[in-house]
Amino acid sequence: MTSTTHQLQQIARLWPDLTDALGTPATIAGFGLGLRGYLAAIEQYDAVEAAALRALERSPEQLGTRPVPVNLRIMDTMRVVEAALHETADQIAATNQLPTRTSHPHRWRYTGTRPGAVRTALWLSARAAGIFWPGRALTEPQERHLRHVAREALHRIETALDLATATHELGPQHTCPCGGSITISGGAGDTPTARCRQCGAIWTEGGVVAA
Repeated sequence: MTSTTHQLQQIARLWPDLTDALGTPATIAGFGLGLRGYLAAIEQYDAVEAAALRALERSPEQLGTRPVPVNLRIMDTMRVVEAALHETADQIAATNQLPTRTSHPHRWRYTGTRPGAVRTALWLSARAAGIFWPGRALTEPQERHLRHVAREALHRIETALDLATATHELGPQHTCPCGGSITISGGAGDTPTARCRQCGAIWTEGGVVAA
């Protein structure tokens, strides 16, 4: 199994988690929500932007007539990833798919209603794996493009779900008492940790670990 095939299958496996998280409104919280939650807690939002976000999260247009709060970061991730998967599948089908008078389960319909993100990811995974279909094998440029799309899409999903390890340096408004800059590391299930780059002091949600 190629890395591209694995990444596309992982996208399909994680998609239900995104769907579940979509109904969870963005919360300004602390360490308990992982790296993304902690960064949200220490970043400063201006009053206008915060009010606009709250209005959007509760907008009835987002989910029909039900004023259910929506996690906008998850929604944006799902929209971007699904659009990238659809566009890539459309391009491959338009170029490589052979005309046939009979229906075939592996044919891609790039006009009309497209399959959802899960089926699209699995369809692309099959193309990356070279599974037989009524079409030509991917060219090298197509393989490179699909590899890039799969990698970036999975990274976006893992970041949105707080599954990816990340490091973030805080701005000058958040510094250590010694005056040094602070770096936050965490994600992938690890408890976020703050560390001063100057004096080496370390903080976790429990307080100062070392100074």
